[in-house]
Formats: sequence, C-alpha cells, structure tokens
Amino acid sequence: MGEQRRGTAIAMSDDERDEFLRNQPVCRVATVGTGGPHLSALWYVWDGKALWLNSLVRSQRWTDIDRDARLAVIIDDGGADFMSLRGVELRGRAAVVGEAPRRGDDIDELAEPERLFAGKYAGGRDFSYDGRHAWLKLEPTKIVSWDFSKMRK
Repeated sequence: MGEQRRGTAIAMSDDERDEFLRNQPVCRVATVGTGGPHLSALWYVWDGKALWLNSLVRSQRWTDIDRDARLAVIIDDGGADFMSLRGVELRGRAAVVGEAPRRGDDIDELAEPERLFAGKYAGGRDFSYDGRHAWLKLEPTKIVSWDFSKMRK
C-alpha cells in the first residue's frame, strides 16, 4: 500500500484510523465517468483491511465503476474550526462481491461486512436484501489520514 509521505505529523495511527473509519456514518465516493468525476455520499463499513460500500446497482456510481473501477473515497468530520478537522482518504479499485443486486446467496466473504453493516445502521438486526443494492469492496492501495488536533500537541 502507498505510504503517506506528506503530513506525517498529523497522520492518524493505524488504531486511530481504524476507530475513526468504524465510527463515521457516511463516506463520499468519487468515480470516473465519461463526463468527468462523479461524487456521491454512501453508507459503508470498514473491516480493518477493506472498505465495503453497499451501492445501488442502478446508479451513476455503479455505471462508472463498471467502466472504470478506480475509486477515491473520503471520510471526514470536524470543521467547526481548522484544528478539529480529521479525515481519511482511500484510493484503489472497486471489486463487485456477490450477486448484483444482492439476493442473499450464501457468500462467506460477505458475512462480516453484512454483520458490521447491520450493527452500524440497523441496530444489530439482520442485514436485509432489497433487490436494489450490491457490495463493492475497496482494498485501498493508498491511505492518507489527517487529524489537525495533533498540531496542538
């Protein structure tokens, strides 16, 4: 994976980054379309190695990824003042995992992301299949993080 070369003084540790990614509710996903970049907000889960995106299969995002799997994703918070800005950017290629749309076929690789997703967004109830969404997996080739509060230390 690509190392963070600039901003190392404000970079999150691996543990800080993992906790941040587990707890933030929304990411912003940038895809490459025929007309240029496309940006959209999406729910996600982080399993410690990969970002899992539960995406509508009939969306501009899905169409773009079908043509060009490159993604950039940002998860951030703060902003009331400069020193409270924190965030993580992940880059890589999206891979479709499971059937699209997801119907609930028994796929071992999806057990953990669906458990995490249900815990994060459905109060621990079982993950539900709506016939419109499917899973995209992003195993990042580059991760950059920042926590400007570290400048105070």
